[in-house]
Amino acid sequence: MYHSGELAVQRRMGQESIATRVGRMIRTEVPAAAAAFLAEQPMIVITAADDEGRMWTSLIAGPPGFVHADDPRTILLDRLPAPGDPVRDVLRGGQQIGMLAIEPQTRRRMRVNGTADAAGTGLRIHTEQVYSNCPKYISRRDIAGVRSPMELPDVHRGESLTDRQQGLIATTDTFFIGSADTAGNADASHRGGNPGFLQVLSPRQLRWPDYRGNSMFMTLGNIDANPRCGLLVVDWSSGSTIQLTGTAEINWDEADSSAGTQCAVDFTIAEVVELTQVSPLQWSSAELSPANPDLTAEQD
Repeated sequence: MYHSGELAVQRRMGQESIATRVGRMIRTEVPAAAAAFLAEQPMIVITAADDEGRMWTSLIAGPPGFVHADDPRTILLDRLPAPGDPVRDVLRGGQQIGMLAIEPQTRRRMRVNGTADAAGTGLRIHTEQVYSNCPKYISRRDIAGVRSPMELPDVHRGESLTDRQQGLIATTDTFFIGSADTAGNADASHRGGNPGFLQVLSPRQLRWPDYRGNSMFMTLGNIDANPRCGLLVVDWSSGSTIQLTGTAEINWDEADSSAGTQCAVDFTIAEVVELTQVSPLQWSSAELSPANPDLTAEQD
């Protein structure tokens, strides 16, 4: 069930038996409760590789019901990523894709990995892995308003972060990461922590701590096998997004059990895409997860 990168990280962490047990919850089909959860969501996150093999992670927003499971092995998305999003133009037949549905209000989330085909103005996903994650590290937010959607977002591209982008990233409590194994099987995941946990080391270098999770190590396992990743940082007040593609490296020297850090991940940016008002949703300020490790402890 696990590929070589996941197994290598599980062994290094001494969590093989836990991973074997937890892995039994992974299904190929969407259970009825999960289908109901999807139908309530006004946003999802997807990840896929572009034609050059670079990973990108995208936010798609729409009215509840725009994501729906028509049968246990098929999820339909009635929308595509926003114009200008690097993923929009590469979603063709048989594209390997990772999807994350997350509900900040309840701290619930579920992941879907599979293949995607074009379906009208959206996508049809054939599911291969379906599973839920625990609520740890998710910041609670409520929808405070819904603005009128823009016709086309403004697109800003670069090879490094501007000062303003660095400021947003350095204060975020949430980001999303897309990764893939050597066969291209994609996965989208969530990372959360207290503001400052995503560190800006330079305009082209980021670092974040990896906190104890479900012991499957799907993201770290992918990075161990294939360093290409795509990050997504959302401006929850404006609905704008910053997408980063680049390469990641596991930094085992940054492990600190007293701070709840298993290791750190160093990320080198190759390209930056910022899109304005991708989502019409306006979210309240964050109620940080009580599971978040104290950053001051990490820095002592």
